[in-house]
Amino acid sequence: MKIADRLSTVEEYYFSKKLREVRGLMAEGRPVINMGIGSPDMAPSQEVLNAVTEAIAHDGAHQYQSYQGLPELREAFTQFYKSRFNVTINSQTEVLPLMGSKEGIMHISMAFLNKGDEALIPNPGYPTYTSVTKLVEAVPRYYDLKETNGWFPNIEALEEQDLSKVKIMWTSYPHMPTGATATVAQLEELVAFAKRNQILLVNDNPYSFVLNENPISILGIDGAKDVALELNSLSKTFNMAGWRVGMVLGNAEHIDAILKVKSNMDSGMFYGIQKGAIAALNSDDAWFQELSRVYSKRRELIYELADKLNCEYDRNAVGMFVWAKLPNGISSAEKFIDEVLYDKNIFITPGTIFGSNGEGYIRFSLCVKADKIKEAIERF
Repeated sequence: MKIADRLSTVEEYYFSKKLREVRGLMAEGRPVINMGIGSPDMAPSQEVLNAVTEAIAHDGAHQYQSYQGLPELREAFTQFYKSRFNVTINSQTEVLPLMGSKEGIMHISMAFLNKGDEALIPNPGYPTYTSVTKLVEAVPRYYDLKETNGWFPNIEALEEQDLSKVKIMWTSYPHMPTGATATVAQLEELVAFAKRNQILLVNDNPYSFVLNENPISILGIDGAKDVALELNSLSKTFNMAGWRVGMVLGNAEHIDAILKVKSNMDSGMFYGIQKGAIAALNSDDAWFQELSRVYSKRRELIYELADKLNCEYDRNAVGMFVWAKLPNGISSAEKFIDEVLYDKNIFITPGTIFGSNGEGYIRFSLCVKADKIKEAIERF
């Protein structure tokens, strides 16, 4: 049976392939320390675990659930945005729970992109933006992010181009993989750009609460709901990556369009997971403080490791990664990380998987326990 033509436009996700290679090395007995992927290694809070345990016995917990999620989950999302971002969201019409924000990227693309439409994608940026754009038979169009411009797009240069086919612009602030943040003024510039050019702006915002003292939502910008959606996730903030809980927020018209896709793709989120998500969203400040304490300690150790490799990095960057510039003279990030993997048994992500502007950079994950980071340092 011949596979669909659309699959010829994409490859297996890098981490799917590379982690298979890493697992093979570990099966051979090699003591590989995985600093590649951002999968939190800590557990959710006890309150979250208790909420799930109690929910399992609830009458109807194992039946199909609403495509729009429990009303109390949507309300928890809106209260979270009000208390943490000072953004007002209508829980009935402006928020849609997702099984992780990754599925939201597909749902949004299916809802708003026709064959041949173009999507503006950051370079470097999350590889899924590209693969999903291709899978819906739209055209990826990359915009440069450079260290010299603080990893923020040059809006003037973009507007010198023909944007008539562009329907979506993907952004991610705090930025993945670099950890760069955007100011309110910069987000205002993005919203104004989207309005002038009739582009749907989608900000992917899962890293706001990891080592970031100033969380910002693009929906806090005046008029942003007219042209912007925001994706968010419980994966990083609440150590719930495997639970697959996310959300998309925006105006009712945009959310309704996404719901048309989503309601044909799944049959609702498990009741117990929704109740756990509600408990997580109601976490107090102590949760965030402890998260920052653990990641701060790990980040200082990663800085020490990066120093061992003669790399440069930005101490003002946020999120659960350290984006580091390789020393002059190293021409290939992928060759470098393979040498480290096979010589030192340490897996680090090459910047090139995020786009051509990632060449010359590597990314360390903070989802590694402190004693393992110390062990990695000792190997050098």
